[in-house]
Amino acid sequence: MTSGILLLDKPLGLTSNAALSRAKRVLGIRKAGHTGALDPLATGLLPLCFGQATKVSAFLLDADKGYKADIMLGVTTASGDAEGDPIATQDVPNLKRCEIEAVLQNFRGPIDQVPPMYSALKHHGKRLHELARAGIEVERKARPVTIYRLDLLAVELPRLSVRVRCSKGTYIRSLAADIGEQIGCGAHLSALRRESSGPFSLDASISLERLEHFDAKAARALLLPPDSALPGLGRIELDAESATDIGHGKVVATQKPAAELIRMYFGGRFLGLGTIDGTGRLRSRRLFVPEVHA
Repeated sequence: MTSGILLLDKPLGLTSNAALSRAKRVLGIRKAGHTGALDPLATGLLPLCFGQATKVSAFLLDADKGYKADIMLGVTTASGDAEGDPIATQDVPNLKRCEIEAVLQNFRGPIDQVPPMYSALKHHGKRLHELARAGIEVERKARPVTIYRLDLLAVELPRLSVRVRCSKGTYIRSLAADIGEQIGCGAHLSALRRESSGPFSLDASISLERLEHFDAKAARALLLPPDSALPGLGRIELDAESATDIGHGKVVATQKPAAELIRMYFGGRFLGLGTIDGTGRLRSRRLFVPEVHA
């Protein structure tokens, strides 16, 4: 296959774009993109979309994510993580586990979070991390995010280990800094590992080091079908005539209820995404062209 999703375990010290470039060289597929960058400090699950699978990358960008994070109390850094210069140091109180749990409870559920200056967000056309490196700090509006799960895994003061399940747009660096601020001693993110992204788990990923020992054919065999990113969407199986009409951009009558997005199939083959209006009319929204193999 030349289209599909590769679950990569990104190594430490590499940008997501660099990891993508190296994977592209192995698979020999030029059209590709990642589905939510990990900082060089972070490791773990980085789903990469190749070929036509780039058409579903937005669904993974918007998906919930899961992380294991280490938080170092007592030291605040410019970037909010271990790569930044320390800007403040404070004594860490001798906290009991129940006291830390009480602080974490304040961050579970819907919260407003201020994005860090060291981020890819833009301000008047400039990325915030570019301004930050130039010594410029601008006001950032708090944004709503949701922390679905925040479990305290270990307490080895001054370090805490937590597991986080969160909505898109959540910055774990900001979460770490905010936890340190509530405790009263400051903090920064010292390690981060992404464990899940949407329906995908780190357990099913392959390391970049191992991938680079594969030839293109073996590497392409690891690709998951594009629709594996869309398990939450309903599906409709079309007959030959309806599948042909959909492929030609025509409207097809169905008995299905209205759906903003639905997966379309013919003979078990994924055709793409469609939408069904209130009168049962199915229209294509995004089609996948069948691959031709020599």
